[in-house]
Amino acid sequence: MSTNFTNGEANTDCESLITPLLSSRRSLVNSTSQVAIVGAHVCPIESLDYEIAENDFFKQDWRSRGKMQIFQYVLMKWLLCFLIGLIVSLIGFFNNLAVENIAGMKFVVTSNMMLAKRFGMAFLVFSVSNLILTLFASIITAFIAPAAAGSGIPEVKAYLNGVDAPGIFSLRTLVIKIIGSITAVSSSLLVGKAGPMVHTGACVAALLGQGGSKRFKLTWRWLRFFKNDRDRRDLVTCGSAAGIAAAFRAPVGGVLFALEEMASWWRSALLWRSFFTTAVVAIVLRALIDFCLSGKCGLFGKGGLIMFDVYSESVTYHLIDVLPVLTLGAIGGILGSLYNFLLDKVLRIYSRINEKGVVYKILLACAISIFTSCLLFGLPWLASCQPCPSDASEACPTIGRSGNFKKFQCPPGQYNDLASLIFNTNDDSVKNLFSKNTNFEFQYPSILIFFVTCYFLSIISSGIVAPAGLFIPVIVTGASYGRFVGMLVGSHSNLDHGLYAVLGAASFLAGSMRMTVSLCVIILEMTNNLLLLPLIMLVLLVSKTVADAFNSNIYDLIMNAKGFPYLETHTEPYMRQLTVGDVVRGPLQVFQGIEKVGNIVHVLSTTRHNGFPVIDEPPLSESPVLYGLILRAHVIELLKKKAFMPTPVPIGTDTLNLFSAGDFSKRGSGNGDKIEDLQFTEEEMEMFLDLHPFTNASPYTVVDSMSLAKALILFREVGLRHLMVTPKISAVKVPCCGNINQARFHARTYTWSASYAD
Repeated sequence: MSTNFTNGEANTDCESLITPLLSSRRSLVNSTSQVAIVGAHVCPIESLDYEIAENDFFKQDWRSRGKMQIFQYVLMKWLLCFLIGLIVSLIGFFNNLAVENIAGMKFVVTSNMMLAKRFGMAFLVFSVSNLILTLFASIITAFIAPAAAGSGIPEVKAYLNGVDAPGIFSLRTLVIKIIGSITAVSSSLLVGKAGPMVHTGACVAALLGQGGSKRFKLTWRWLRFFKNDRDRRDLVTCGSAAGIAAAFRAPVGGVLFALEEMASWWRSALLWRSFFTTAVVAIVLRALIDFCLSGKCGLFGKGGLIMFDVYSESVTYHLIDVLPVLTLGAIGGILGSLYNFLLDKVLRIYSRINEKGVVYKILLACAISIFTSCLLFGLPWLASCQPCPSDASEACPTIGRSGNFKKFQCPPGQYNDLASLIFNTNDDSVKNLFSKNTNFEFQYPSILIFFVTCYFLSIISSGIVAPAGLFIPVIVTGASYGRFVGMLVGSHSNLDHGLYAVLGAASFLAGSMRMTVSLCVIILEMTNNLLLLPLIMLVLLVSKTVADAFNSNIYDLIMNAKGFPYLETHTEPYMRQLTVGDVVRGPLQVFQGIEKVGNIVHVLSTTRHNGFPVIDEPPLSESPVLYGLILRAHVIELLKKKAFMPTPVPIGTDTLNLFSAGDFSKRGSGNGDKIEDLQFTEEEMEMFLDLHPFTNASPYTVVDSMSLAKALILFREVGLRHLMVTPKISAVKVPCCGNINQARFHARTYTWSASYAD
């Protein structure tokens, strides 16, 4: 016999060398918020049922479906992908429109006061407006939707790996993610909106894929096909791809990002649908940008969608340029790994502060906002004014919000190069760094100050209780040191300083996030220059190789710190030395094929398991045999319908007619039924329930001699929640010897792994 896995069992023998399950130091609950690894609102974590339960009832339901229903199912998949692309593109456009206009008005008012020599009032307006925006973002996040804090990419990645944390895809989280991201980015904090857009796209997809809502009377029959984790996973994957496509206007890059970084499971049909989704995003955004370029969107027409056509010119390079590029990649790997290390430490420090209460979370965000405002307004005073170049392609000095030549405190005809970078929106800062033919517009001290400031501000800003992405801060930081390297190389290279900034951003992204193919395509799409491909490929490969020698990518570190039990693509060496038989133990909680109601209620009330082996013993079979696996939710539904029999006999056809396929479908974002909510009489407790028609008769089953490494690969590749283990020796009469689940695979790999029910 064997076991399901619970947290209490882990505490009894966590020092065992054979089954070192989850550390006893870990709580039974886990946070869904990036800002509070310890101190945020906590909730239990469950895994997802990606496997189809092929029981008799399921097979009968599928056989009864005609060609029209199958056509409806396929059509709804494509229609939902279209809706995801349409909604995410509109949200992305609205986010950029709001940020450009809110931040633009703030900089215009501040610049007008600077022109009037009212420097003290300008600083007061700038800092107070930033503080109000940050305070608003932190309050709504802390009190309404704590799961909306952070970038959201670790949560989405964990979900696609099979981990379900309640609240991460709720309507409340979606609304707060959008509003909080707009206000946080507009507050001049060094945070981005690309990560929140990924989470936003996943939320939109998850909400559309809930299969309707009884609360809001949206129960269209066509939507019932998607009341399962398998189809929702596909939609969430498309949503995450649409988020990147909307943030960078990079449809192909969005698909590759979902494939390389987010999804643990992929197939060709999903590739087609995700590509279709991002294509819809690109088309809608192109139409909306054309509309805004006519000047009908306020300040948005000048800003665009992050960085479009920022470096579109012919690039010529020679063999002598390869050495600086290699150096740039190596530096990016070192700086990226150090960035990940420092950010991980800062998030853990913040968690200790956040566990003291909501007030401390908000005060921490406000303190960082004030500190950031002081730096952004004060540091440009350290830079000397530069005369405007005679061949400038735009007005110099720039009066207002954007441009390469910020006047700040300088006299007419001069500009402040550091203010052009630091006293600006993140998008405009990147545009200035990426701009071509500007080799002599920035000084060495200004670029160095800007790099150091961005490096550390992005670390301390990413852990606040507000939607805060990492993509744009990493791009800004990488572009600054890339341009600094280009300035150091100077005339020894044929490459433009703006191109060095692009390569620097690529190297820092690879050093921190450890992606290659998707980053390469995203950068090519947002710079609109295919000639950069060889250099970008080279710098990405070097940077990732160097950084991998030190630590993991930033999102894996955050997931590890937050306790998400993520299954890695690789196996640990010790797993080859263990078998699945080594990690299962009794007593095993099982049901008989025809079980007494009282026994079922007792097992469900005393355990948290979500799957139970079903055993047939004499007289139902000649010898004990494993019939299959039944899910907890399905057993509760059977108890809820009270399809009981006074004697232990197989269920009749009339009783089966009491159920429909919708009864066993997965609930939406709301909580499912609990055994504590059901009441039974003493007479009902003595009755029997036939589990055979509702039991998955073909669960994934392996012999106990299979290596743990091989089982982990099976878990990840197929997306399993349960794995049945049977003895290899035929002399053993009871063929079911185990039921292991995802939690076991995280025992040694992650000391901080969350404990969650199987």
